[in-house]
Amino acid sequence: METVLEAAGLYHIYRQDHVETVALRGADLVLSSRSWTSLMGPSGSGKSTLLHVLAGLLEPSGGSVIVDGEDLTRLPPVERARRRRRRIGVVLQRDNLHPLLGVADNIALPLRLDGQPRRLVTKRVRHLLDGIGLADRARQPVGRLSGGEAQRVAVAVALAPRPQVLLADEPTGELDEQTAAAVLDLLETLRTQEGTALLTVTHNPLVAERADRRLTMRDGTIADVR
Repeated sequence: METVLEAAGLYHIYRQDHVETVALRGADLVLSSRSWTSLMGPSGSGKSTLLHVLAGLLEPSGGSVIVDGEDLTRLPPVERARRRRRRIGVVLQRDNLHPLLGVADNIALPLRLDGQPRRLVTKRVRHLLDGIGLADRARQPVGRLSGGEAQRVAVAVALAPRPQVLLADEPTGELDEQTAAAVLDLLETLRTQEGTALLTVTHNPLVAERADRRLTMRDGTIADVR
């Protein structure tokens, strides 16, 4: 399988009021196309920091993140954001949706920003609405959705551009068992049919079991691989 993301020697230090906290200590990670990797570990082990660094949302104190042959850590913020929009899908615990826009418009937004034709945008949005079970809520403002519904929309937004890599922090955290299974099935379809590499940060062993590789993080580094 082709390597689509390679992180090497990642360090990150948070500094506040002359106090330093080391969140990442030389973390290394390789993600290949059509792979599903789960990342588990106790709170404070560095999982969310690692995900933010891999997504280009946080600049590391040291190390590199290579996506499609390009080191994201060396790009200026505007270029880093552009690469992320086209190549990396991100699902965070805080869903980062536009509360005044409808469900369909939120899903369509990254595609419109990328200048894709309206016909293709409409087709992709319909497919994703069906996949997350919200086709009947297409025009509903996301600010009026339940937490679980908003989380499903956040997953669809991340999937919309057909990213090379999808990074998801607790993607089923607020979902009931049936809806969570549907979202996980959607992720499985994405990686098998479109070749996307998945990395899911989770505390849920049922989510971890869907992955073909399970990692454990401790003290800012990946300590166990299964």
